[in-house]
Amino acid sequence: MEVRTLGVLTGGGDAPGLNAALRAVVRRAMQYGIRVLGIHQGWNGLIHGRVEPLTRYSISGILPRGGTILGTSRTNPLETDEVAERVRANWRKYELDALVVIGGEGTLSAALEMHRRYGYPIVGVPKTIDNDLCGTDMTFGFDTALSVATEAIDRLHTTAESHDRVMVVEVMGRHAGWIAAGAGIAGGADIILVPEHPFRISEVCEILNHRKSLGRFFSIIVVAEDAHPHPDEDFLTAEERERVFQHTRLGGIGHLLAQKIEELTGIETRVTVLGYTQRGGVPTAYDRLLATRLGVKAVDMVRAGEFGYMAALQGQHMVSVPIEHAVSCIKRLDDELYETARVFFG
Repeated sequence: MEVRTLGVLTGGGDAPGLNAALRAVVRRAMQYGIRVLGIHQGWNGLIHGRVEPLTRYSISGILPRGGTILGTSRTNPLETDEVAERVRANWRKYELDALVVIGGEGTLSAALEMHRRYGYPIVGVPKTIDNDLCGTDMTFGFDTALSVATEAIDRLHTTAESHDRVMVVEVMGRHAGWIAAGAGIAGGADIILVPEHPFRISEVCEILNHRKSLGRFFSIIVVAEDAHPHPDEDFLTAEERERVFQHTRLGGIGHLLAQKIEELTGIETRVTVLGYTQRGGVPTAYDRLLATRLGVKAVDMVRAGEFGYMAALQGQHMVSVPIEHAVSCIKRLDDELYETARVFFG
């Protein structure tokens, strides 16, 4: 099909590299004489008609910028029939021929359903700091989040050693431990706790006490926001579990873990929750490169009519994979990487 006008939106949580992807979509489209309309605030912009033409001037200087010049949201375009009809009306109003959707699991799931239910010609681009989308070896945003977390651990080493403390560092990652394991290994953490492997508090304390007996009076523990205690030694109350492990908003396990460690070992323990610092700031060179390659690939897929598919990195190559595959599962932490991390526990 001939594509004259291409829409592009960024949805879900922000991630370093979004602007690089937008720039790539616009520049590649320009080569083919395709007009690009930027849709503001994710699906919300398509519902309310908040769009603007993206030109070479619009994207000038955005490559190294964090965030997204279009803004983002977690709006569901299929929430009601009325919302779906407004999307349909604006699609016709702006004469869109196709849409590039840049997002994570939630945004791409909505894109898949829009394609399936209504036949919208949509191509996906994988974005998430969590690196948990199937079908692609890497998502842009992850490398920057990993670098931020690693730098934080590096800095915490000095204060932990100065005060003979245990430092618990809580990192993001939703239901996968990629950030925790990667930053923990790179930052020289003494214990790494991830969602894929429930932890026993007795083993954590045993490692800390052993380090103390060897004259290592400080320790660094990296814990993923969805890391769970093993059912055999679950020290959380029902209220704490409900509060910490909400599907839409995880966080808080670091403080509960630190409190238990101090109670059982008597070692002074402090917590640092990195939170949204992992999402912000200048993207790394790797994320800029990956986002650029994915953006270019997405436009090529639009021209080839590969709708319902997502651009992806497999090995060193850009490929297209069904969005259905990408959102059908959570890409869990690789067991080999976790076993590498365990070598350095203690």
